[in-house]
Amino acid sequence: MITSREAFETNRMIDEMNLDVRTITMGISLMDCADSDIDRFNEKIYEKITRCAKNLVKVGEEIERDFGIPIVNKRISVTPIAIAAAGTHADSYVSIAKTLDKAAKEVGVNFIGGFSALVQKGSTPSDDVLINSIPEALAVTDRVCSSVNVGTTRNGINMDAVKKMGEIIKRTAELTKDNDCMGCAKLVVFANAVEDNPFMAGAFHGLGEKDCVINVGVSGPGVVKSALESVKGSDFETLCEKIKTTAFKITRVGQLVAQEASKRLGVPFGIIDLSLAPTPAVGDSIAEIFQVMGLEHAGAPGTTAALAILNDNVKKGGVMASSYVGGLSGAFIPVSEDAGMIEASRIGALTLEKLEAMTCVCSVGLDMIAIPGDVPAATISGIIADEAAIGMINAKTTAVRIIPVEGKKSGDVVEFGGLLGHAYIMETNRFSCEDFINRGGRIPSPIHSFKN
Repeated sequence: MITSREAFETNRMIDEMNLDVRTITMGISLMDCADSDIDRFNEKIYEKITRCAKNLVKVGEEIERDFGIPIVNKRISVTPIAIAAAGTHADSYVSIAKTLDKAAKEVGVNFIGGFSALVQKGSTPSDDVLINSIPEALAVTDRVCSSVNVGTTRNGINMDAVKKMGEIIKRTAELTKDNDCMGCAKLVVFANAVEDNPFMAGAFHGLGEKDCVINVGVSGPGVVKSALESVKGSDFETLCEKIKTTAFKITRVGQLVAQEASKRLGVPFGIIDLSLAPTPAVGDSIAEIFQVMGLEHAGAPGTTAALAILNDNVKKGGVMASSYVGGLSGAFIPVSEDAGMIEASRIGALTLEKLEAMTCVCSVGLDMIAIPGDVPAATISGIIADEAAIGMINAKTTAVRIIPVEGKKSGDVVEFGGLLGHAYIMETNRFSCEDFINRGGRIPSPIHSFKN
């Protein structure tokens, strides 16, 4: 039961602290749409998506009105297309991306994820077709998001795929250069990708999921920041307790919305993802939480420790509020989407190397980072390899969503707009890793992966 006291606290968190439900994401399996004819496959997936999600936006808006809880995005995730479309034997999946985009627009969702491939141990012909289709697919669609999983703790890292994704990111930037290389903002490369992630650009509907589920992502950096202001100067035990109790309250809001959405749509509830996902709005920032903790700016010595405290205690508080906490759950550090991170990168407090260290303890990895457009594909592949190694060794999800902006150099500004915000172009290490990346093959899994 949600008590009247919790309802009062929730209203205050919404009115004064930027609390919102970041997304209601409907996961839809496309496995029953398989067909050897790509045109029939497209017809089937369009019909299923528009049938299953026809009331998703409407119900989300009704819940917003009935409970006064802002729901920022309504989204869809589907079975990785490289799997669902394998039987078509087509040489391009761009038409499928267009169909997904058309279906997303028809039902009114913000994004649709699942133009994806899972190639951590190797690729199938279908995986290769999908990966090669990514640049054009993201250039000719508005709402389609793409992801590729290149490594896991269990399987190691597919370095052929890592090399390829550096090239794909560069090509995607080239094809979308007239739109500030926006295609790359809809593309993420994972290690240890999860199957129930409601957040874009990495959402896809896992093979172990039900035919259709509702996953909800809740976000509340502003709420955590406000709570921590009340314990300034206190010891770390007090700090941790405050984060846990606050995360508990935030998760309860998500639980309420998820239950209502599930009931009204007649779709099973999947998970609550308690990820502190910031926005460009002042007061809704992970970096500002660090400042309340006692750091002058994000990137200062102690930032990785502060992020570890935040991430761990958000999860501890969340799992007490819901039996089904999943997804990525923790703290995101997307540079362009966080007002404090943007400022820290502008003044030089936050560097790419420091962000890499922070990804060891955050929810995901290097996220929404703009780099000079002339950075070689091999350097991007090297950055992906570093993040995948962190994920593989530490048995955690890591990812890279990086944007080489054509015509921009270090220190320039790029505007993405909306929740994607803006970013200062960050310098990358200019020493080459090309010979390393060109070795190819697979990095074996670590010794601690051999568990049954």
